[in-house]
Amino acid sequence: MIVPLDTDPIEIPDTFRAMAFDGDALLRPLTMPMVPPGPDELLLRVSTCGVCRSDLHIFDGDLSPPVLPIVPGHEIVGTVLARGARAHAFRLGERVGAAWLRSTCLHCRWCDSGRENLCRDARFNGLHAHGGYATHARVDARFCVALPESYDDVRVAPLLCAGLIGFRALRAAGDDARRIGIYGFGAAGHLMAQAAIAEGREVFAFTRPGDIDAQSLAMRLGARWAGDSTQPAPQPLDAALLFAPVGALVPKALADVMPGGTVVCAGIHMSDIPSFPYRRLWEERVIRSIANLTRADASGFMAQAARIPFVCETRPFALADANRALGLLREGAVTGAAVLDCSLAP
Repeated sequence: MIVPLDTDPIEIPDTFRAMAFDGDALLRPLTMPMVPPGPDELLLRVSTCGVCRSDLHIFDGDLSPPVLPIVPGHEIVGTVLARGARAHAFRLGERVGAAWLRSTCLHCRWCDSGRENLCRDARFNGLHAHGGYATHARVDARFCVALPESYDDVRVAPLLCAGLIGFRALRAAGDDARRIGIYGFGAAGHLMAQAAIAEGREVFAFTRPGDIDAQSLAMRLGARWAGDSTQPAPQPLDAALLFAPVGALVPKALADVMPGGTVVCAGIHMSDIPSFPYRRLWEERVIRSIANLTRADASGFMAQAARIPFVCETRPFALADANRALGLLREGAVTGAAVLDCSLAP
């Protein structure tokens, strides 16, 4: 039995269950030893964890974990079971969220300037430390975030990555960008469409060819137009947000934005960008990337989510069905976001 460091001892199992990646094609269920939280850590009982395309990049070798096996998952929703000696920001039993950014050095030039997402010593949940495809998870309390009470555990999970990365991407487009193209209308796309519309912007949704379900969702959420990513924008755009990890969409988006427009590449990994003529970039068009997120992004977006009743289109899966959820995500067969119910061991 592990006894947490808080005043009232709580019995915590000596092991937990997880779906882990060990380098094979599929995750496999494992029983793993429970480790008490470090001084700045929380031990969470995980309720749900969102399934993200970044998890696929880990399996495909685009992002290499330093140690295997690793438990993926960085859209972690859980309740606090135990706290380290310095982790007093959250109460026992409180629901919190843990996102992609697990920790940073807190003292380099990037951290000191509010750009901790660029810290060279940044560590990430589900990549450098076990994540949320599990019944329990240890997370750094300093990088956790309080969650709006108006969302249940399933609907709030996608906010922790799709929402946060999307929020940073939308901010990067600039406040003056009134006509926004969203390329890839999955978890992040359908949330940021709502955020942009709530800010009085027009949204044009570009999906995989033939993805009628995603196009219908975009129109239900208030998009001005929805169609295939192969089609030209019906009107010149001020900015384009690329959530699909497809490098060929970069010159396409450049062709769709007007002079002075911005193309924001929001994925952590993207296929190679093909060559394109300079005239596509000319007239002060800009290509920029989004790298990870900051704690300010997390608190800012959760405050926005508390004000805006986001429609979170989700498809729940049991934790034991994580491989199926990932397979459907790879095929583009999930409308909205896939979310694992981690309340039962696989």
